[in-house]
Amino acid sequence: MAARGSACVLLRAAVDAGLKRHSRGLRSTAVLSRRAAPLGPMPNEDIKSTQLDSLEKYRSYTRYIRAAEEADQKDVWWKTYRKHTQDQTKQAIAPVDIGLPYHRPSRKMEVKERMKVIQENKKNPELERENRLQTFRVSLDGVKSEWEKTNGPHQIRRLAEHYGIYKDLFPMAYFTPRVMLRIGYGDDSSASVHYGNHLTPSQAEQAPHVHYEAEEDSLWTLLLTSPDEHLLDGEQEYLHWLVGNIPGRAVASGDQICPYLSPFPAKGTGLHRFIFILFKQDALVDFGSDVRPVPCDSLKQRSFQTLDFYRKHQDLITPAGLAFFQCQWDQSVTQTFHNILKMREPVFEYQRPPVYHPPQRKYPHGQPLRYLDRYRDGAQQTYGIY
Repeated sequence: MAARGSACVLLRAAVDAGLKRHSRGLRSTAVLSRRAAPLGPMPNEDIKSTQLDSLEKYRSYTRYIRAAEEADQKDVWWKTYRKHTQDQTKQAIAPVDIGLPYHRPSRKMEVKERMKVIQENKKNPELERENRLQTFRVSLDGVKSEWEKTNGPHQIRRLAEHYGIYKDLFPMAYFTPRVMLRIGYGDDSSASVHYGNHLTPSQAEQAPHVHYEAEEDSLWTLLLTSPDEHLLDGEQEYLHWLVGNIPGRAVASGDQICPYLSPFPAKGTGLHRFIFILFKQDALVDFGSDVRPVPCDSLKQRSFQTLDFYRKHQDLITPAGLAFFQCQWDQSVTQTFHNILKMREPVFEYQRPPVYHPPQRKYPHGQPLRYLDRYRDGAQQTYGIY
């Protein structure tokens, strides 16, 4: 009985302590749930829901965008969700734009030209007839030309970010390719370089044909590098081609700083990126310290870093164009290592040796019926009875 009574006393004390602790939690929750007074005017507090029709209309999407941008730039006492979640340290070290400056054309002139084209199309009876009969054909060249002038540079930049080109070549920097590069391998330029497409080292064995729009009195520098090929240092690149002081579009008339070398991705290392970068020069550049010997057959001499090259000449060159492709090992890589680089080919995958068969016997007693298939020429086996 004494033990039962002491147990009841302890249970009652525990229940009382739990109630006190629970009441303390309720009290602290009530204190935290109190709303503090706003530090300034709330957004849209001067707008009444019953008088929405009296508000001034934007009348156009352009005016709405302009008003939204002005409101976003104003200093307010509250934080938006984006400002609340983004890291302040990332703002302090935001990437720097090192590309060509962009002068956006007048929005008013763009709308005016667009309306002019619409009016001309409405007055064209042939166009109306083709639309009605569903025989109208859109010029793909015209669409591509318009894309290159409007959304093309920004989409190419996003592709370059996706493939990690800026991160590996220009850490904490980027550029928007304003000049479109048209690069093709082969006599007929059948193997074109786009933005991450796949080519074979055999297709890229010879120097490509490069075209771009440029004024005759302008100067350019063309670079081809690979950030994935280096065999000893992952931070280094291999320089495949470098031409400087190119007058206008005549790449062949420029100063050859480093001769062209075909891609040589090692066997077993997968796809490698090969990046063309076009720099615009403000004046003639002295590339004497960057010149490689001809022929340049040493991988040590072809070790390169795009960032160091840009830092050395950043006062006179500006990245303006970009194109890149991917390729992996094929048989031509072996010939490049043996005949051009004069070295043993590195292989990073296991090569299984052929199956060993003992010398063939004239009278194979006690052998299976398919004994002769081991020594038969050809890849296909014939399962006969001998």
